[in-house]
Amino acid sequence: MLRNLAERIKEGVQNRGYLPQVLFSGLRGQESPAESDILLREARYVVFDTELTGLSRRKDSVVSLGAVVVEDGMIPLGEYFYRVVSPRTALTGRSVVVHGITPGETSDCPTIEVLLPEFMKFCEHSILVGHFVGIDKHFLEMELRRFNGGRFRQPMIDTRKADAWMGKLRDNPCAYYESKTDDMRLAALAGRYGITGKNAHNALDDAFVTAQVWQRFLWELPLLGVERVRDILAIAGV
Repeated sequence: MLRNLAERIKEGVQNRGYLPQVLFSGLRGQESPAESDILLREARYVVFDTELTGLSRRKDSVVSLGAVVVEDGMIPLGEYFYRVVSPRTALTGRSVVVHGITPGETSDCPTIEVLLPEFMKFCEHSILVGHFVGIDKHFLEMELRRFNGGRFRQPMIDTRKADAWMGKLRDNPCAYYESKTDDMRLAALAGRYGITGKNAHNALDDAFVTAQVWQRFLWELPLLGVERVRDILAIAGV
């Protein structure tokens, strides 16, 4: 599956024509005025997704974590993060049906305590992006609090919130959505941009689909007056 993903990235999802990349640091803490003033197209993003043993915020835990980079408006070939986790809580038949990860696959995998530092290293100097990202943030920060009392300090952007805001400002939002305003699933949003994913509820594939949506947003948001990091964080920050 990872080979297929790399091939798909190489074959044509890299939109060109963005402004030159400007790397920046310091987003591990509260962003400074200079950093929040960066143009959207000049920032580095890590677009990520998690799969869970269930959706109970008290009883469930992370079972996989996937992420890709959007940099200079492109999805660089080979810059991805994917790990299956040995979860703290038991997988159920219902959750296995959703994401396809079985107890046998997780039995020899590292725990989230081992993998989270790797993921946080991968996310350095980046803004995090996800669809309904507040859910992912909750479960990851729950794990961080368990073993070191930490939390994510990078800004996070929710593509669902960004899309809802943009929908109100498009010239003809009713025609655009065609009665789909209540469908907030990633697949529905991606489908409106002609983006398809082969492995829904796989953390890496969903991150890749979300990254392609975010590429489109990076072009559309400035047309609606949202040009800088501070602007989108005010609208869709989590």
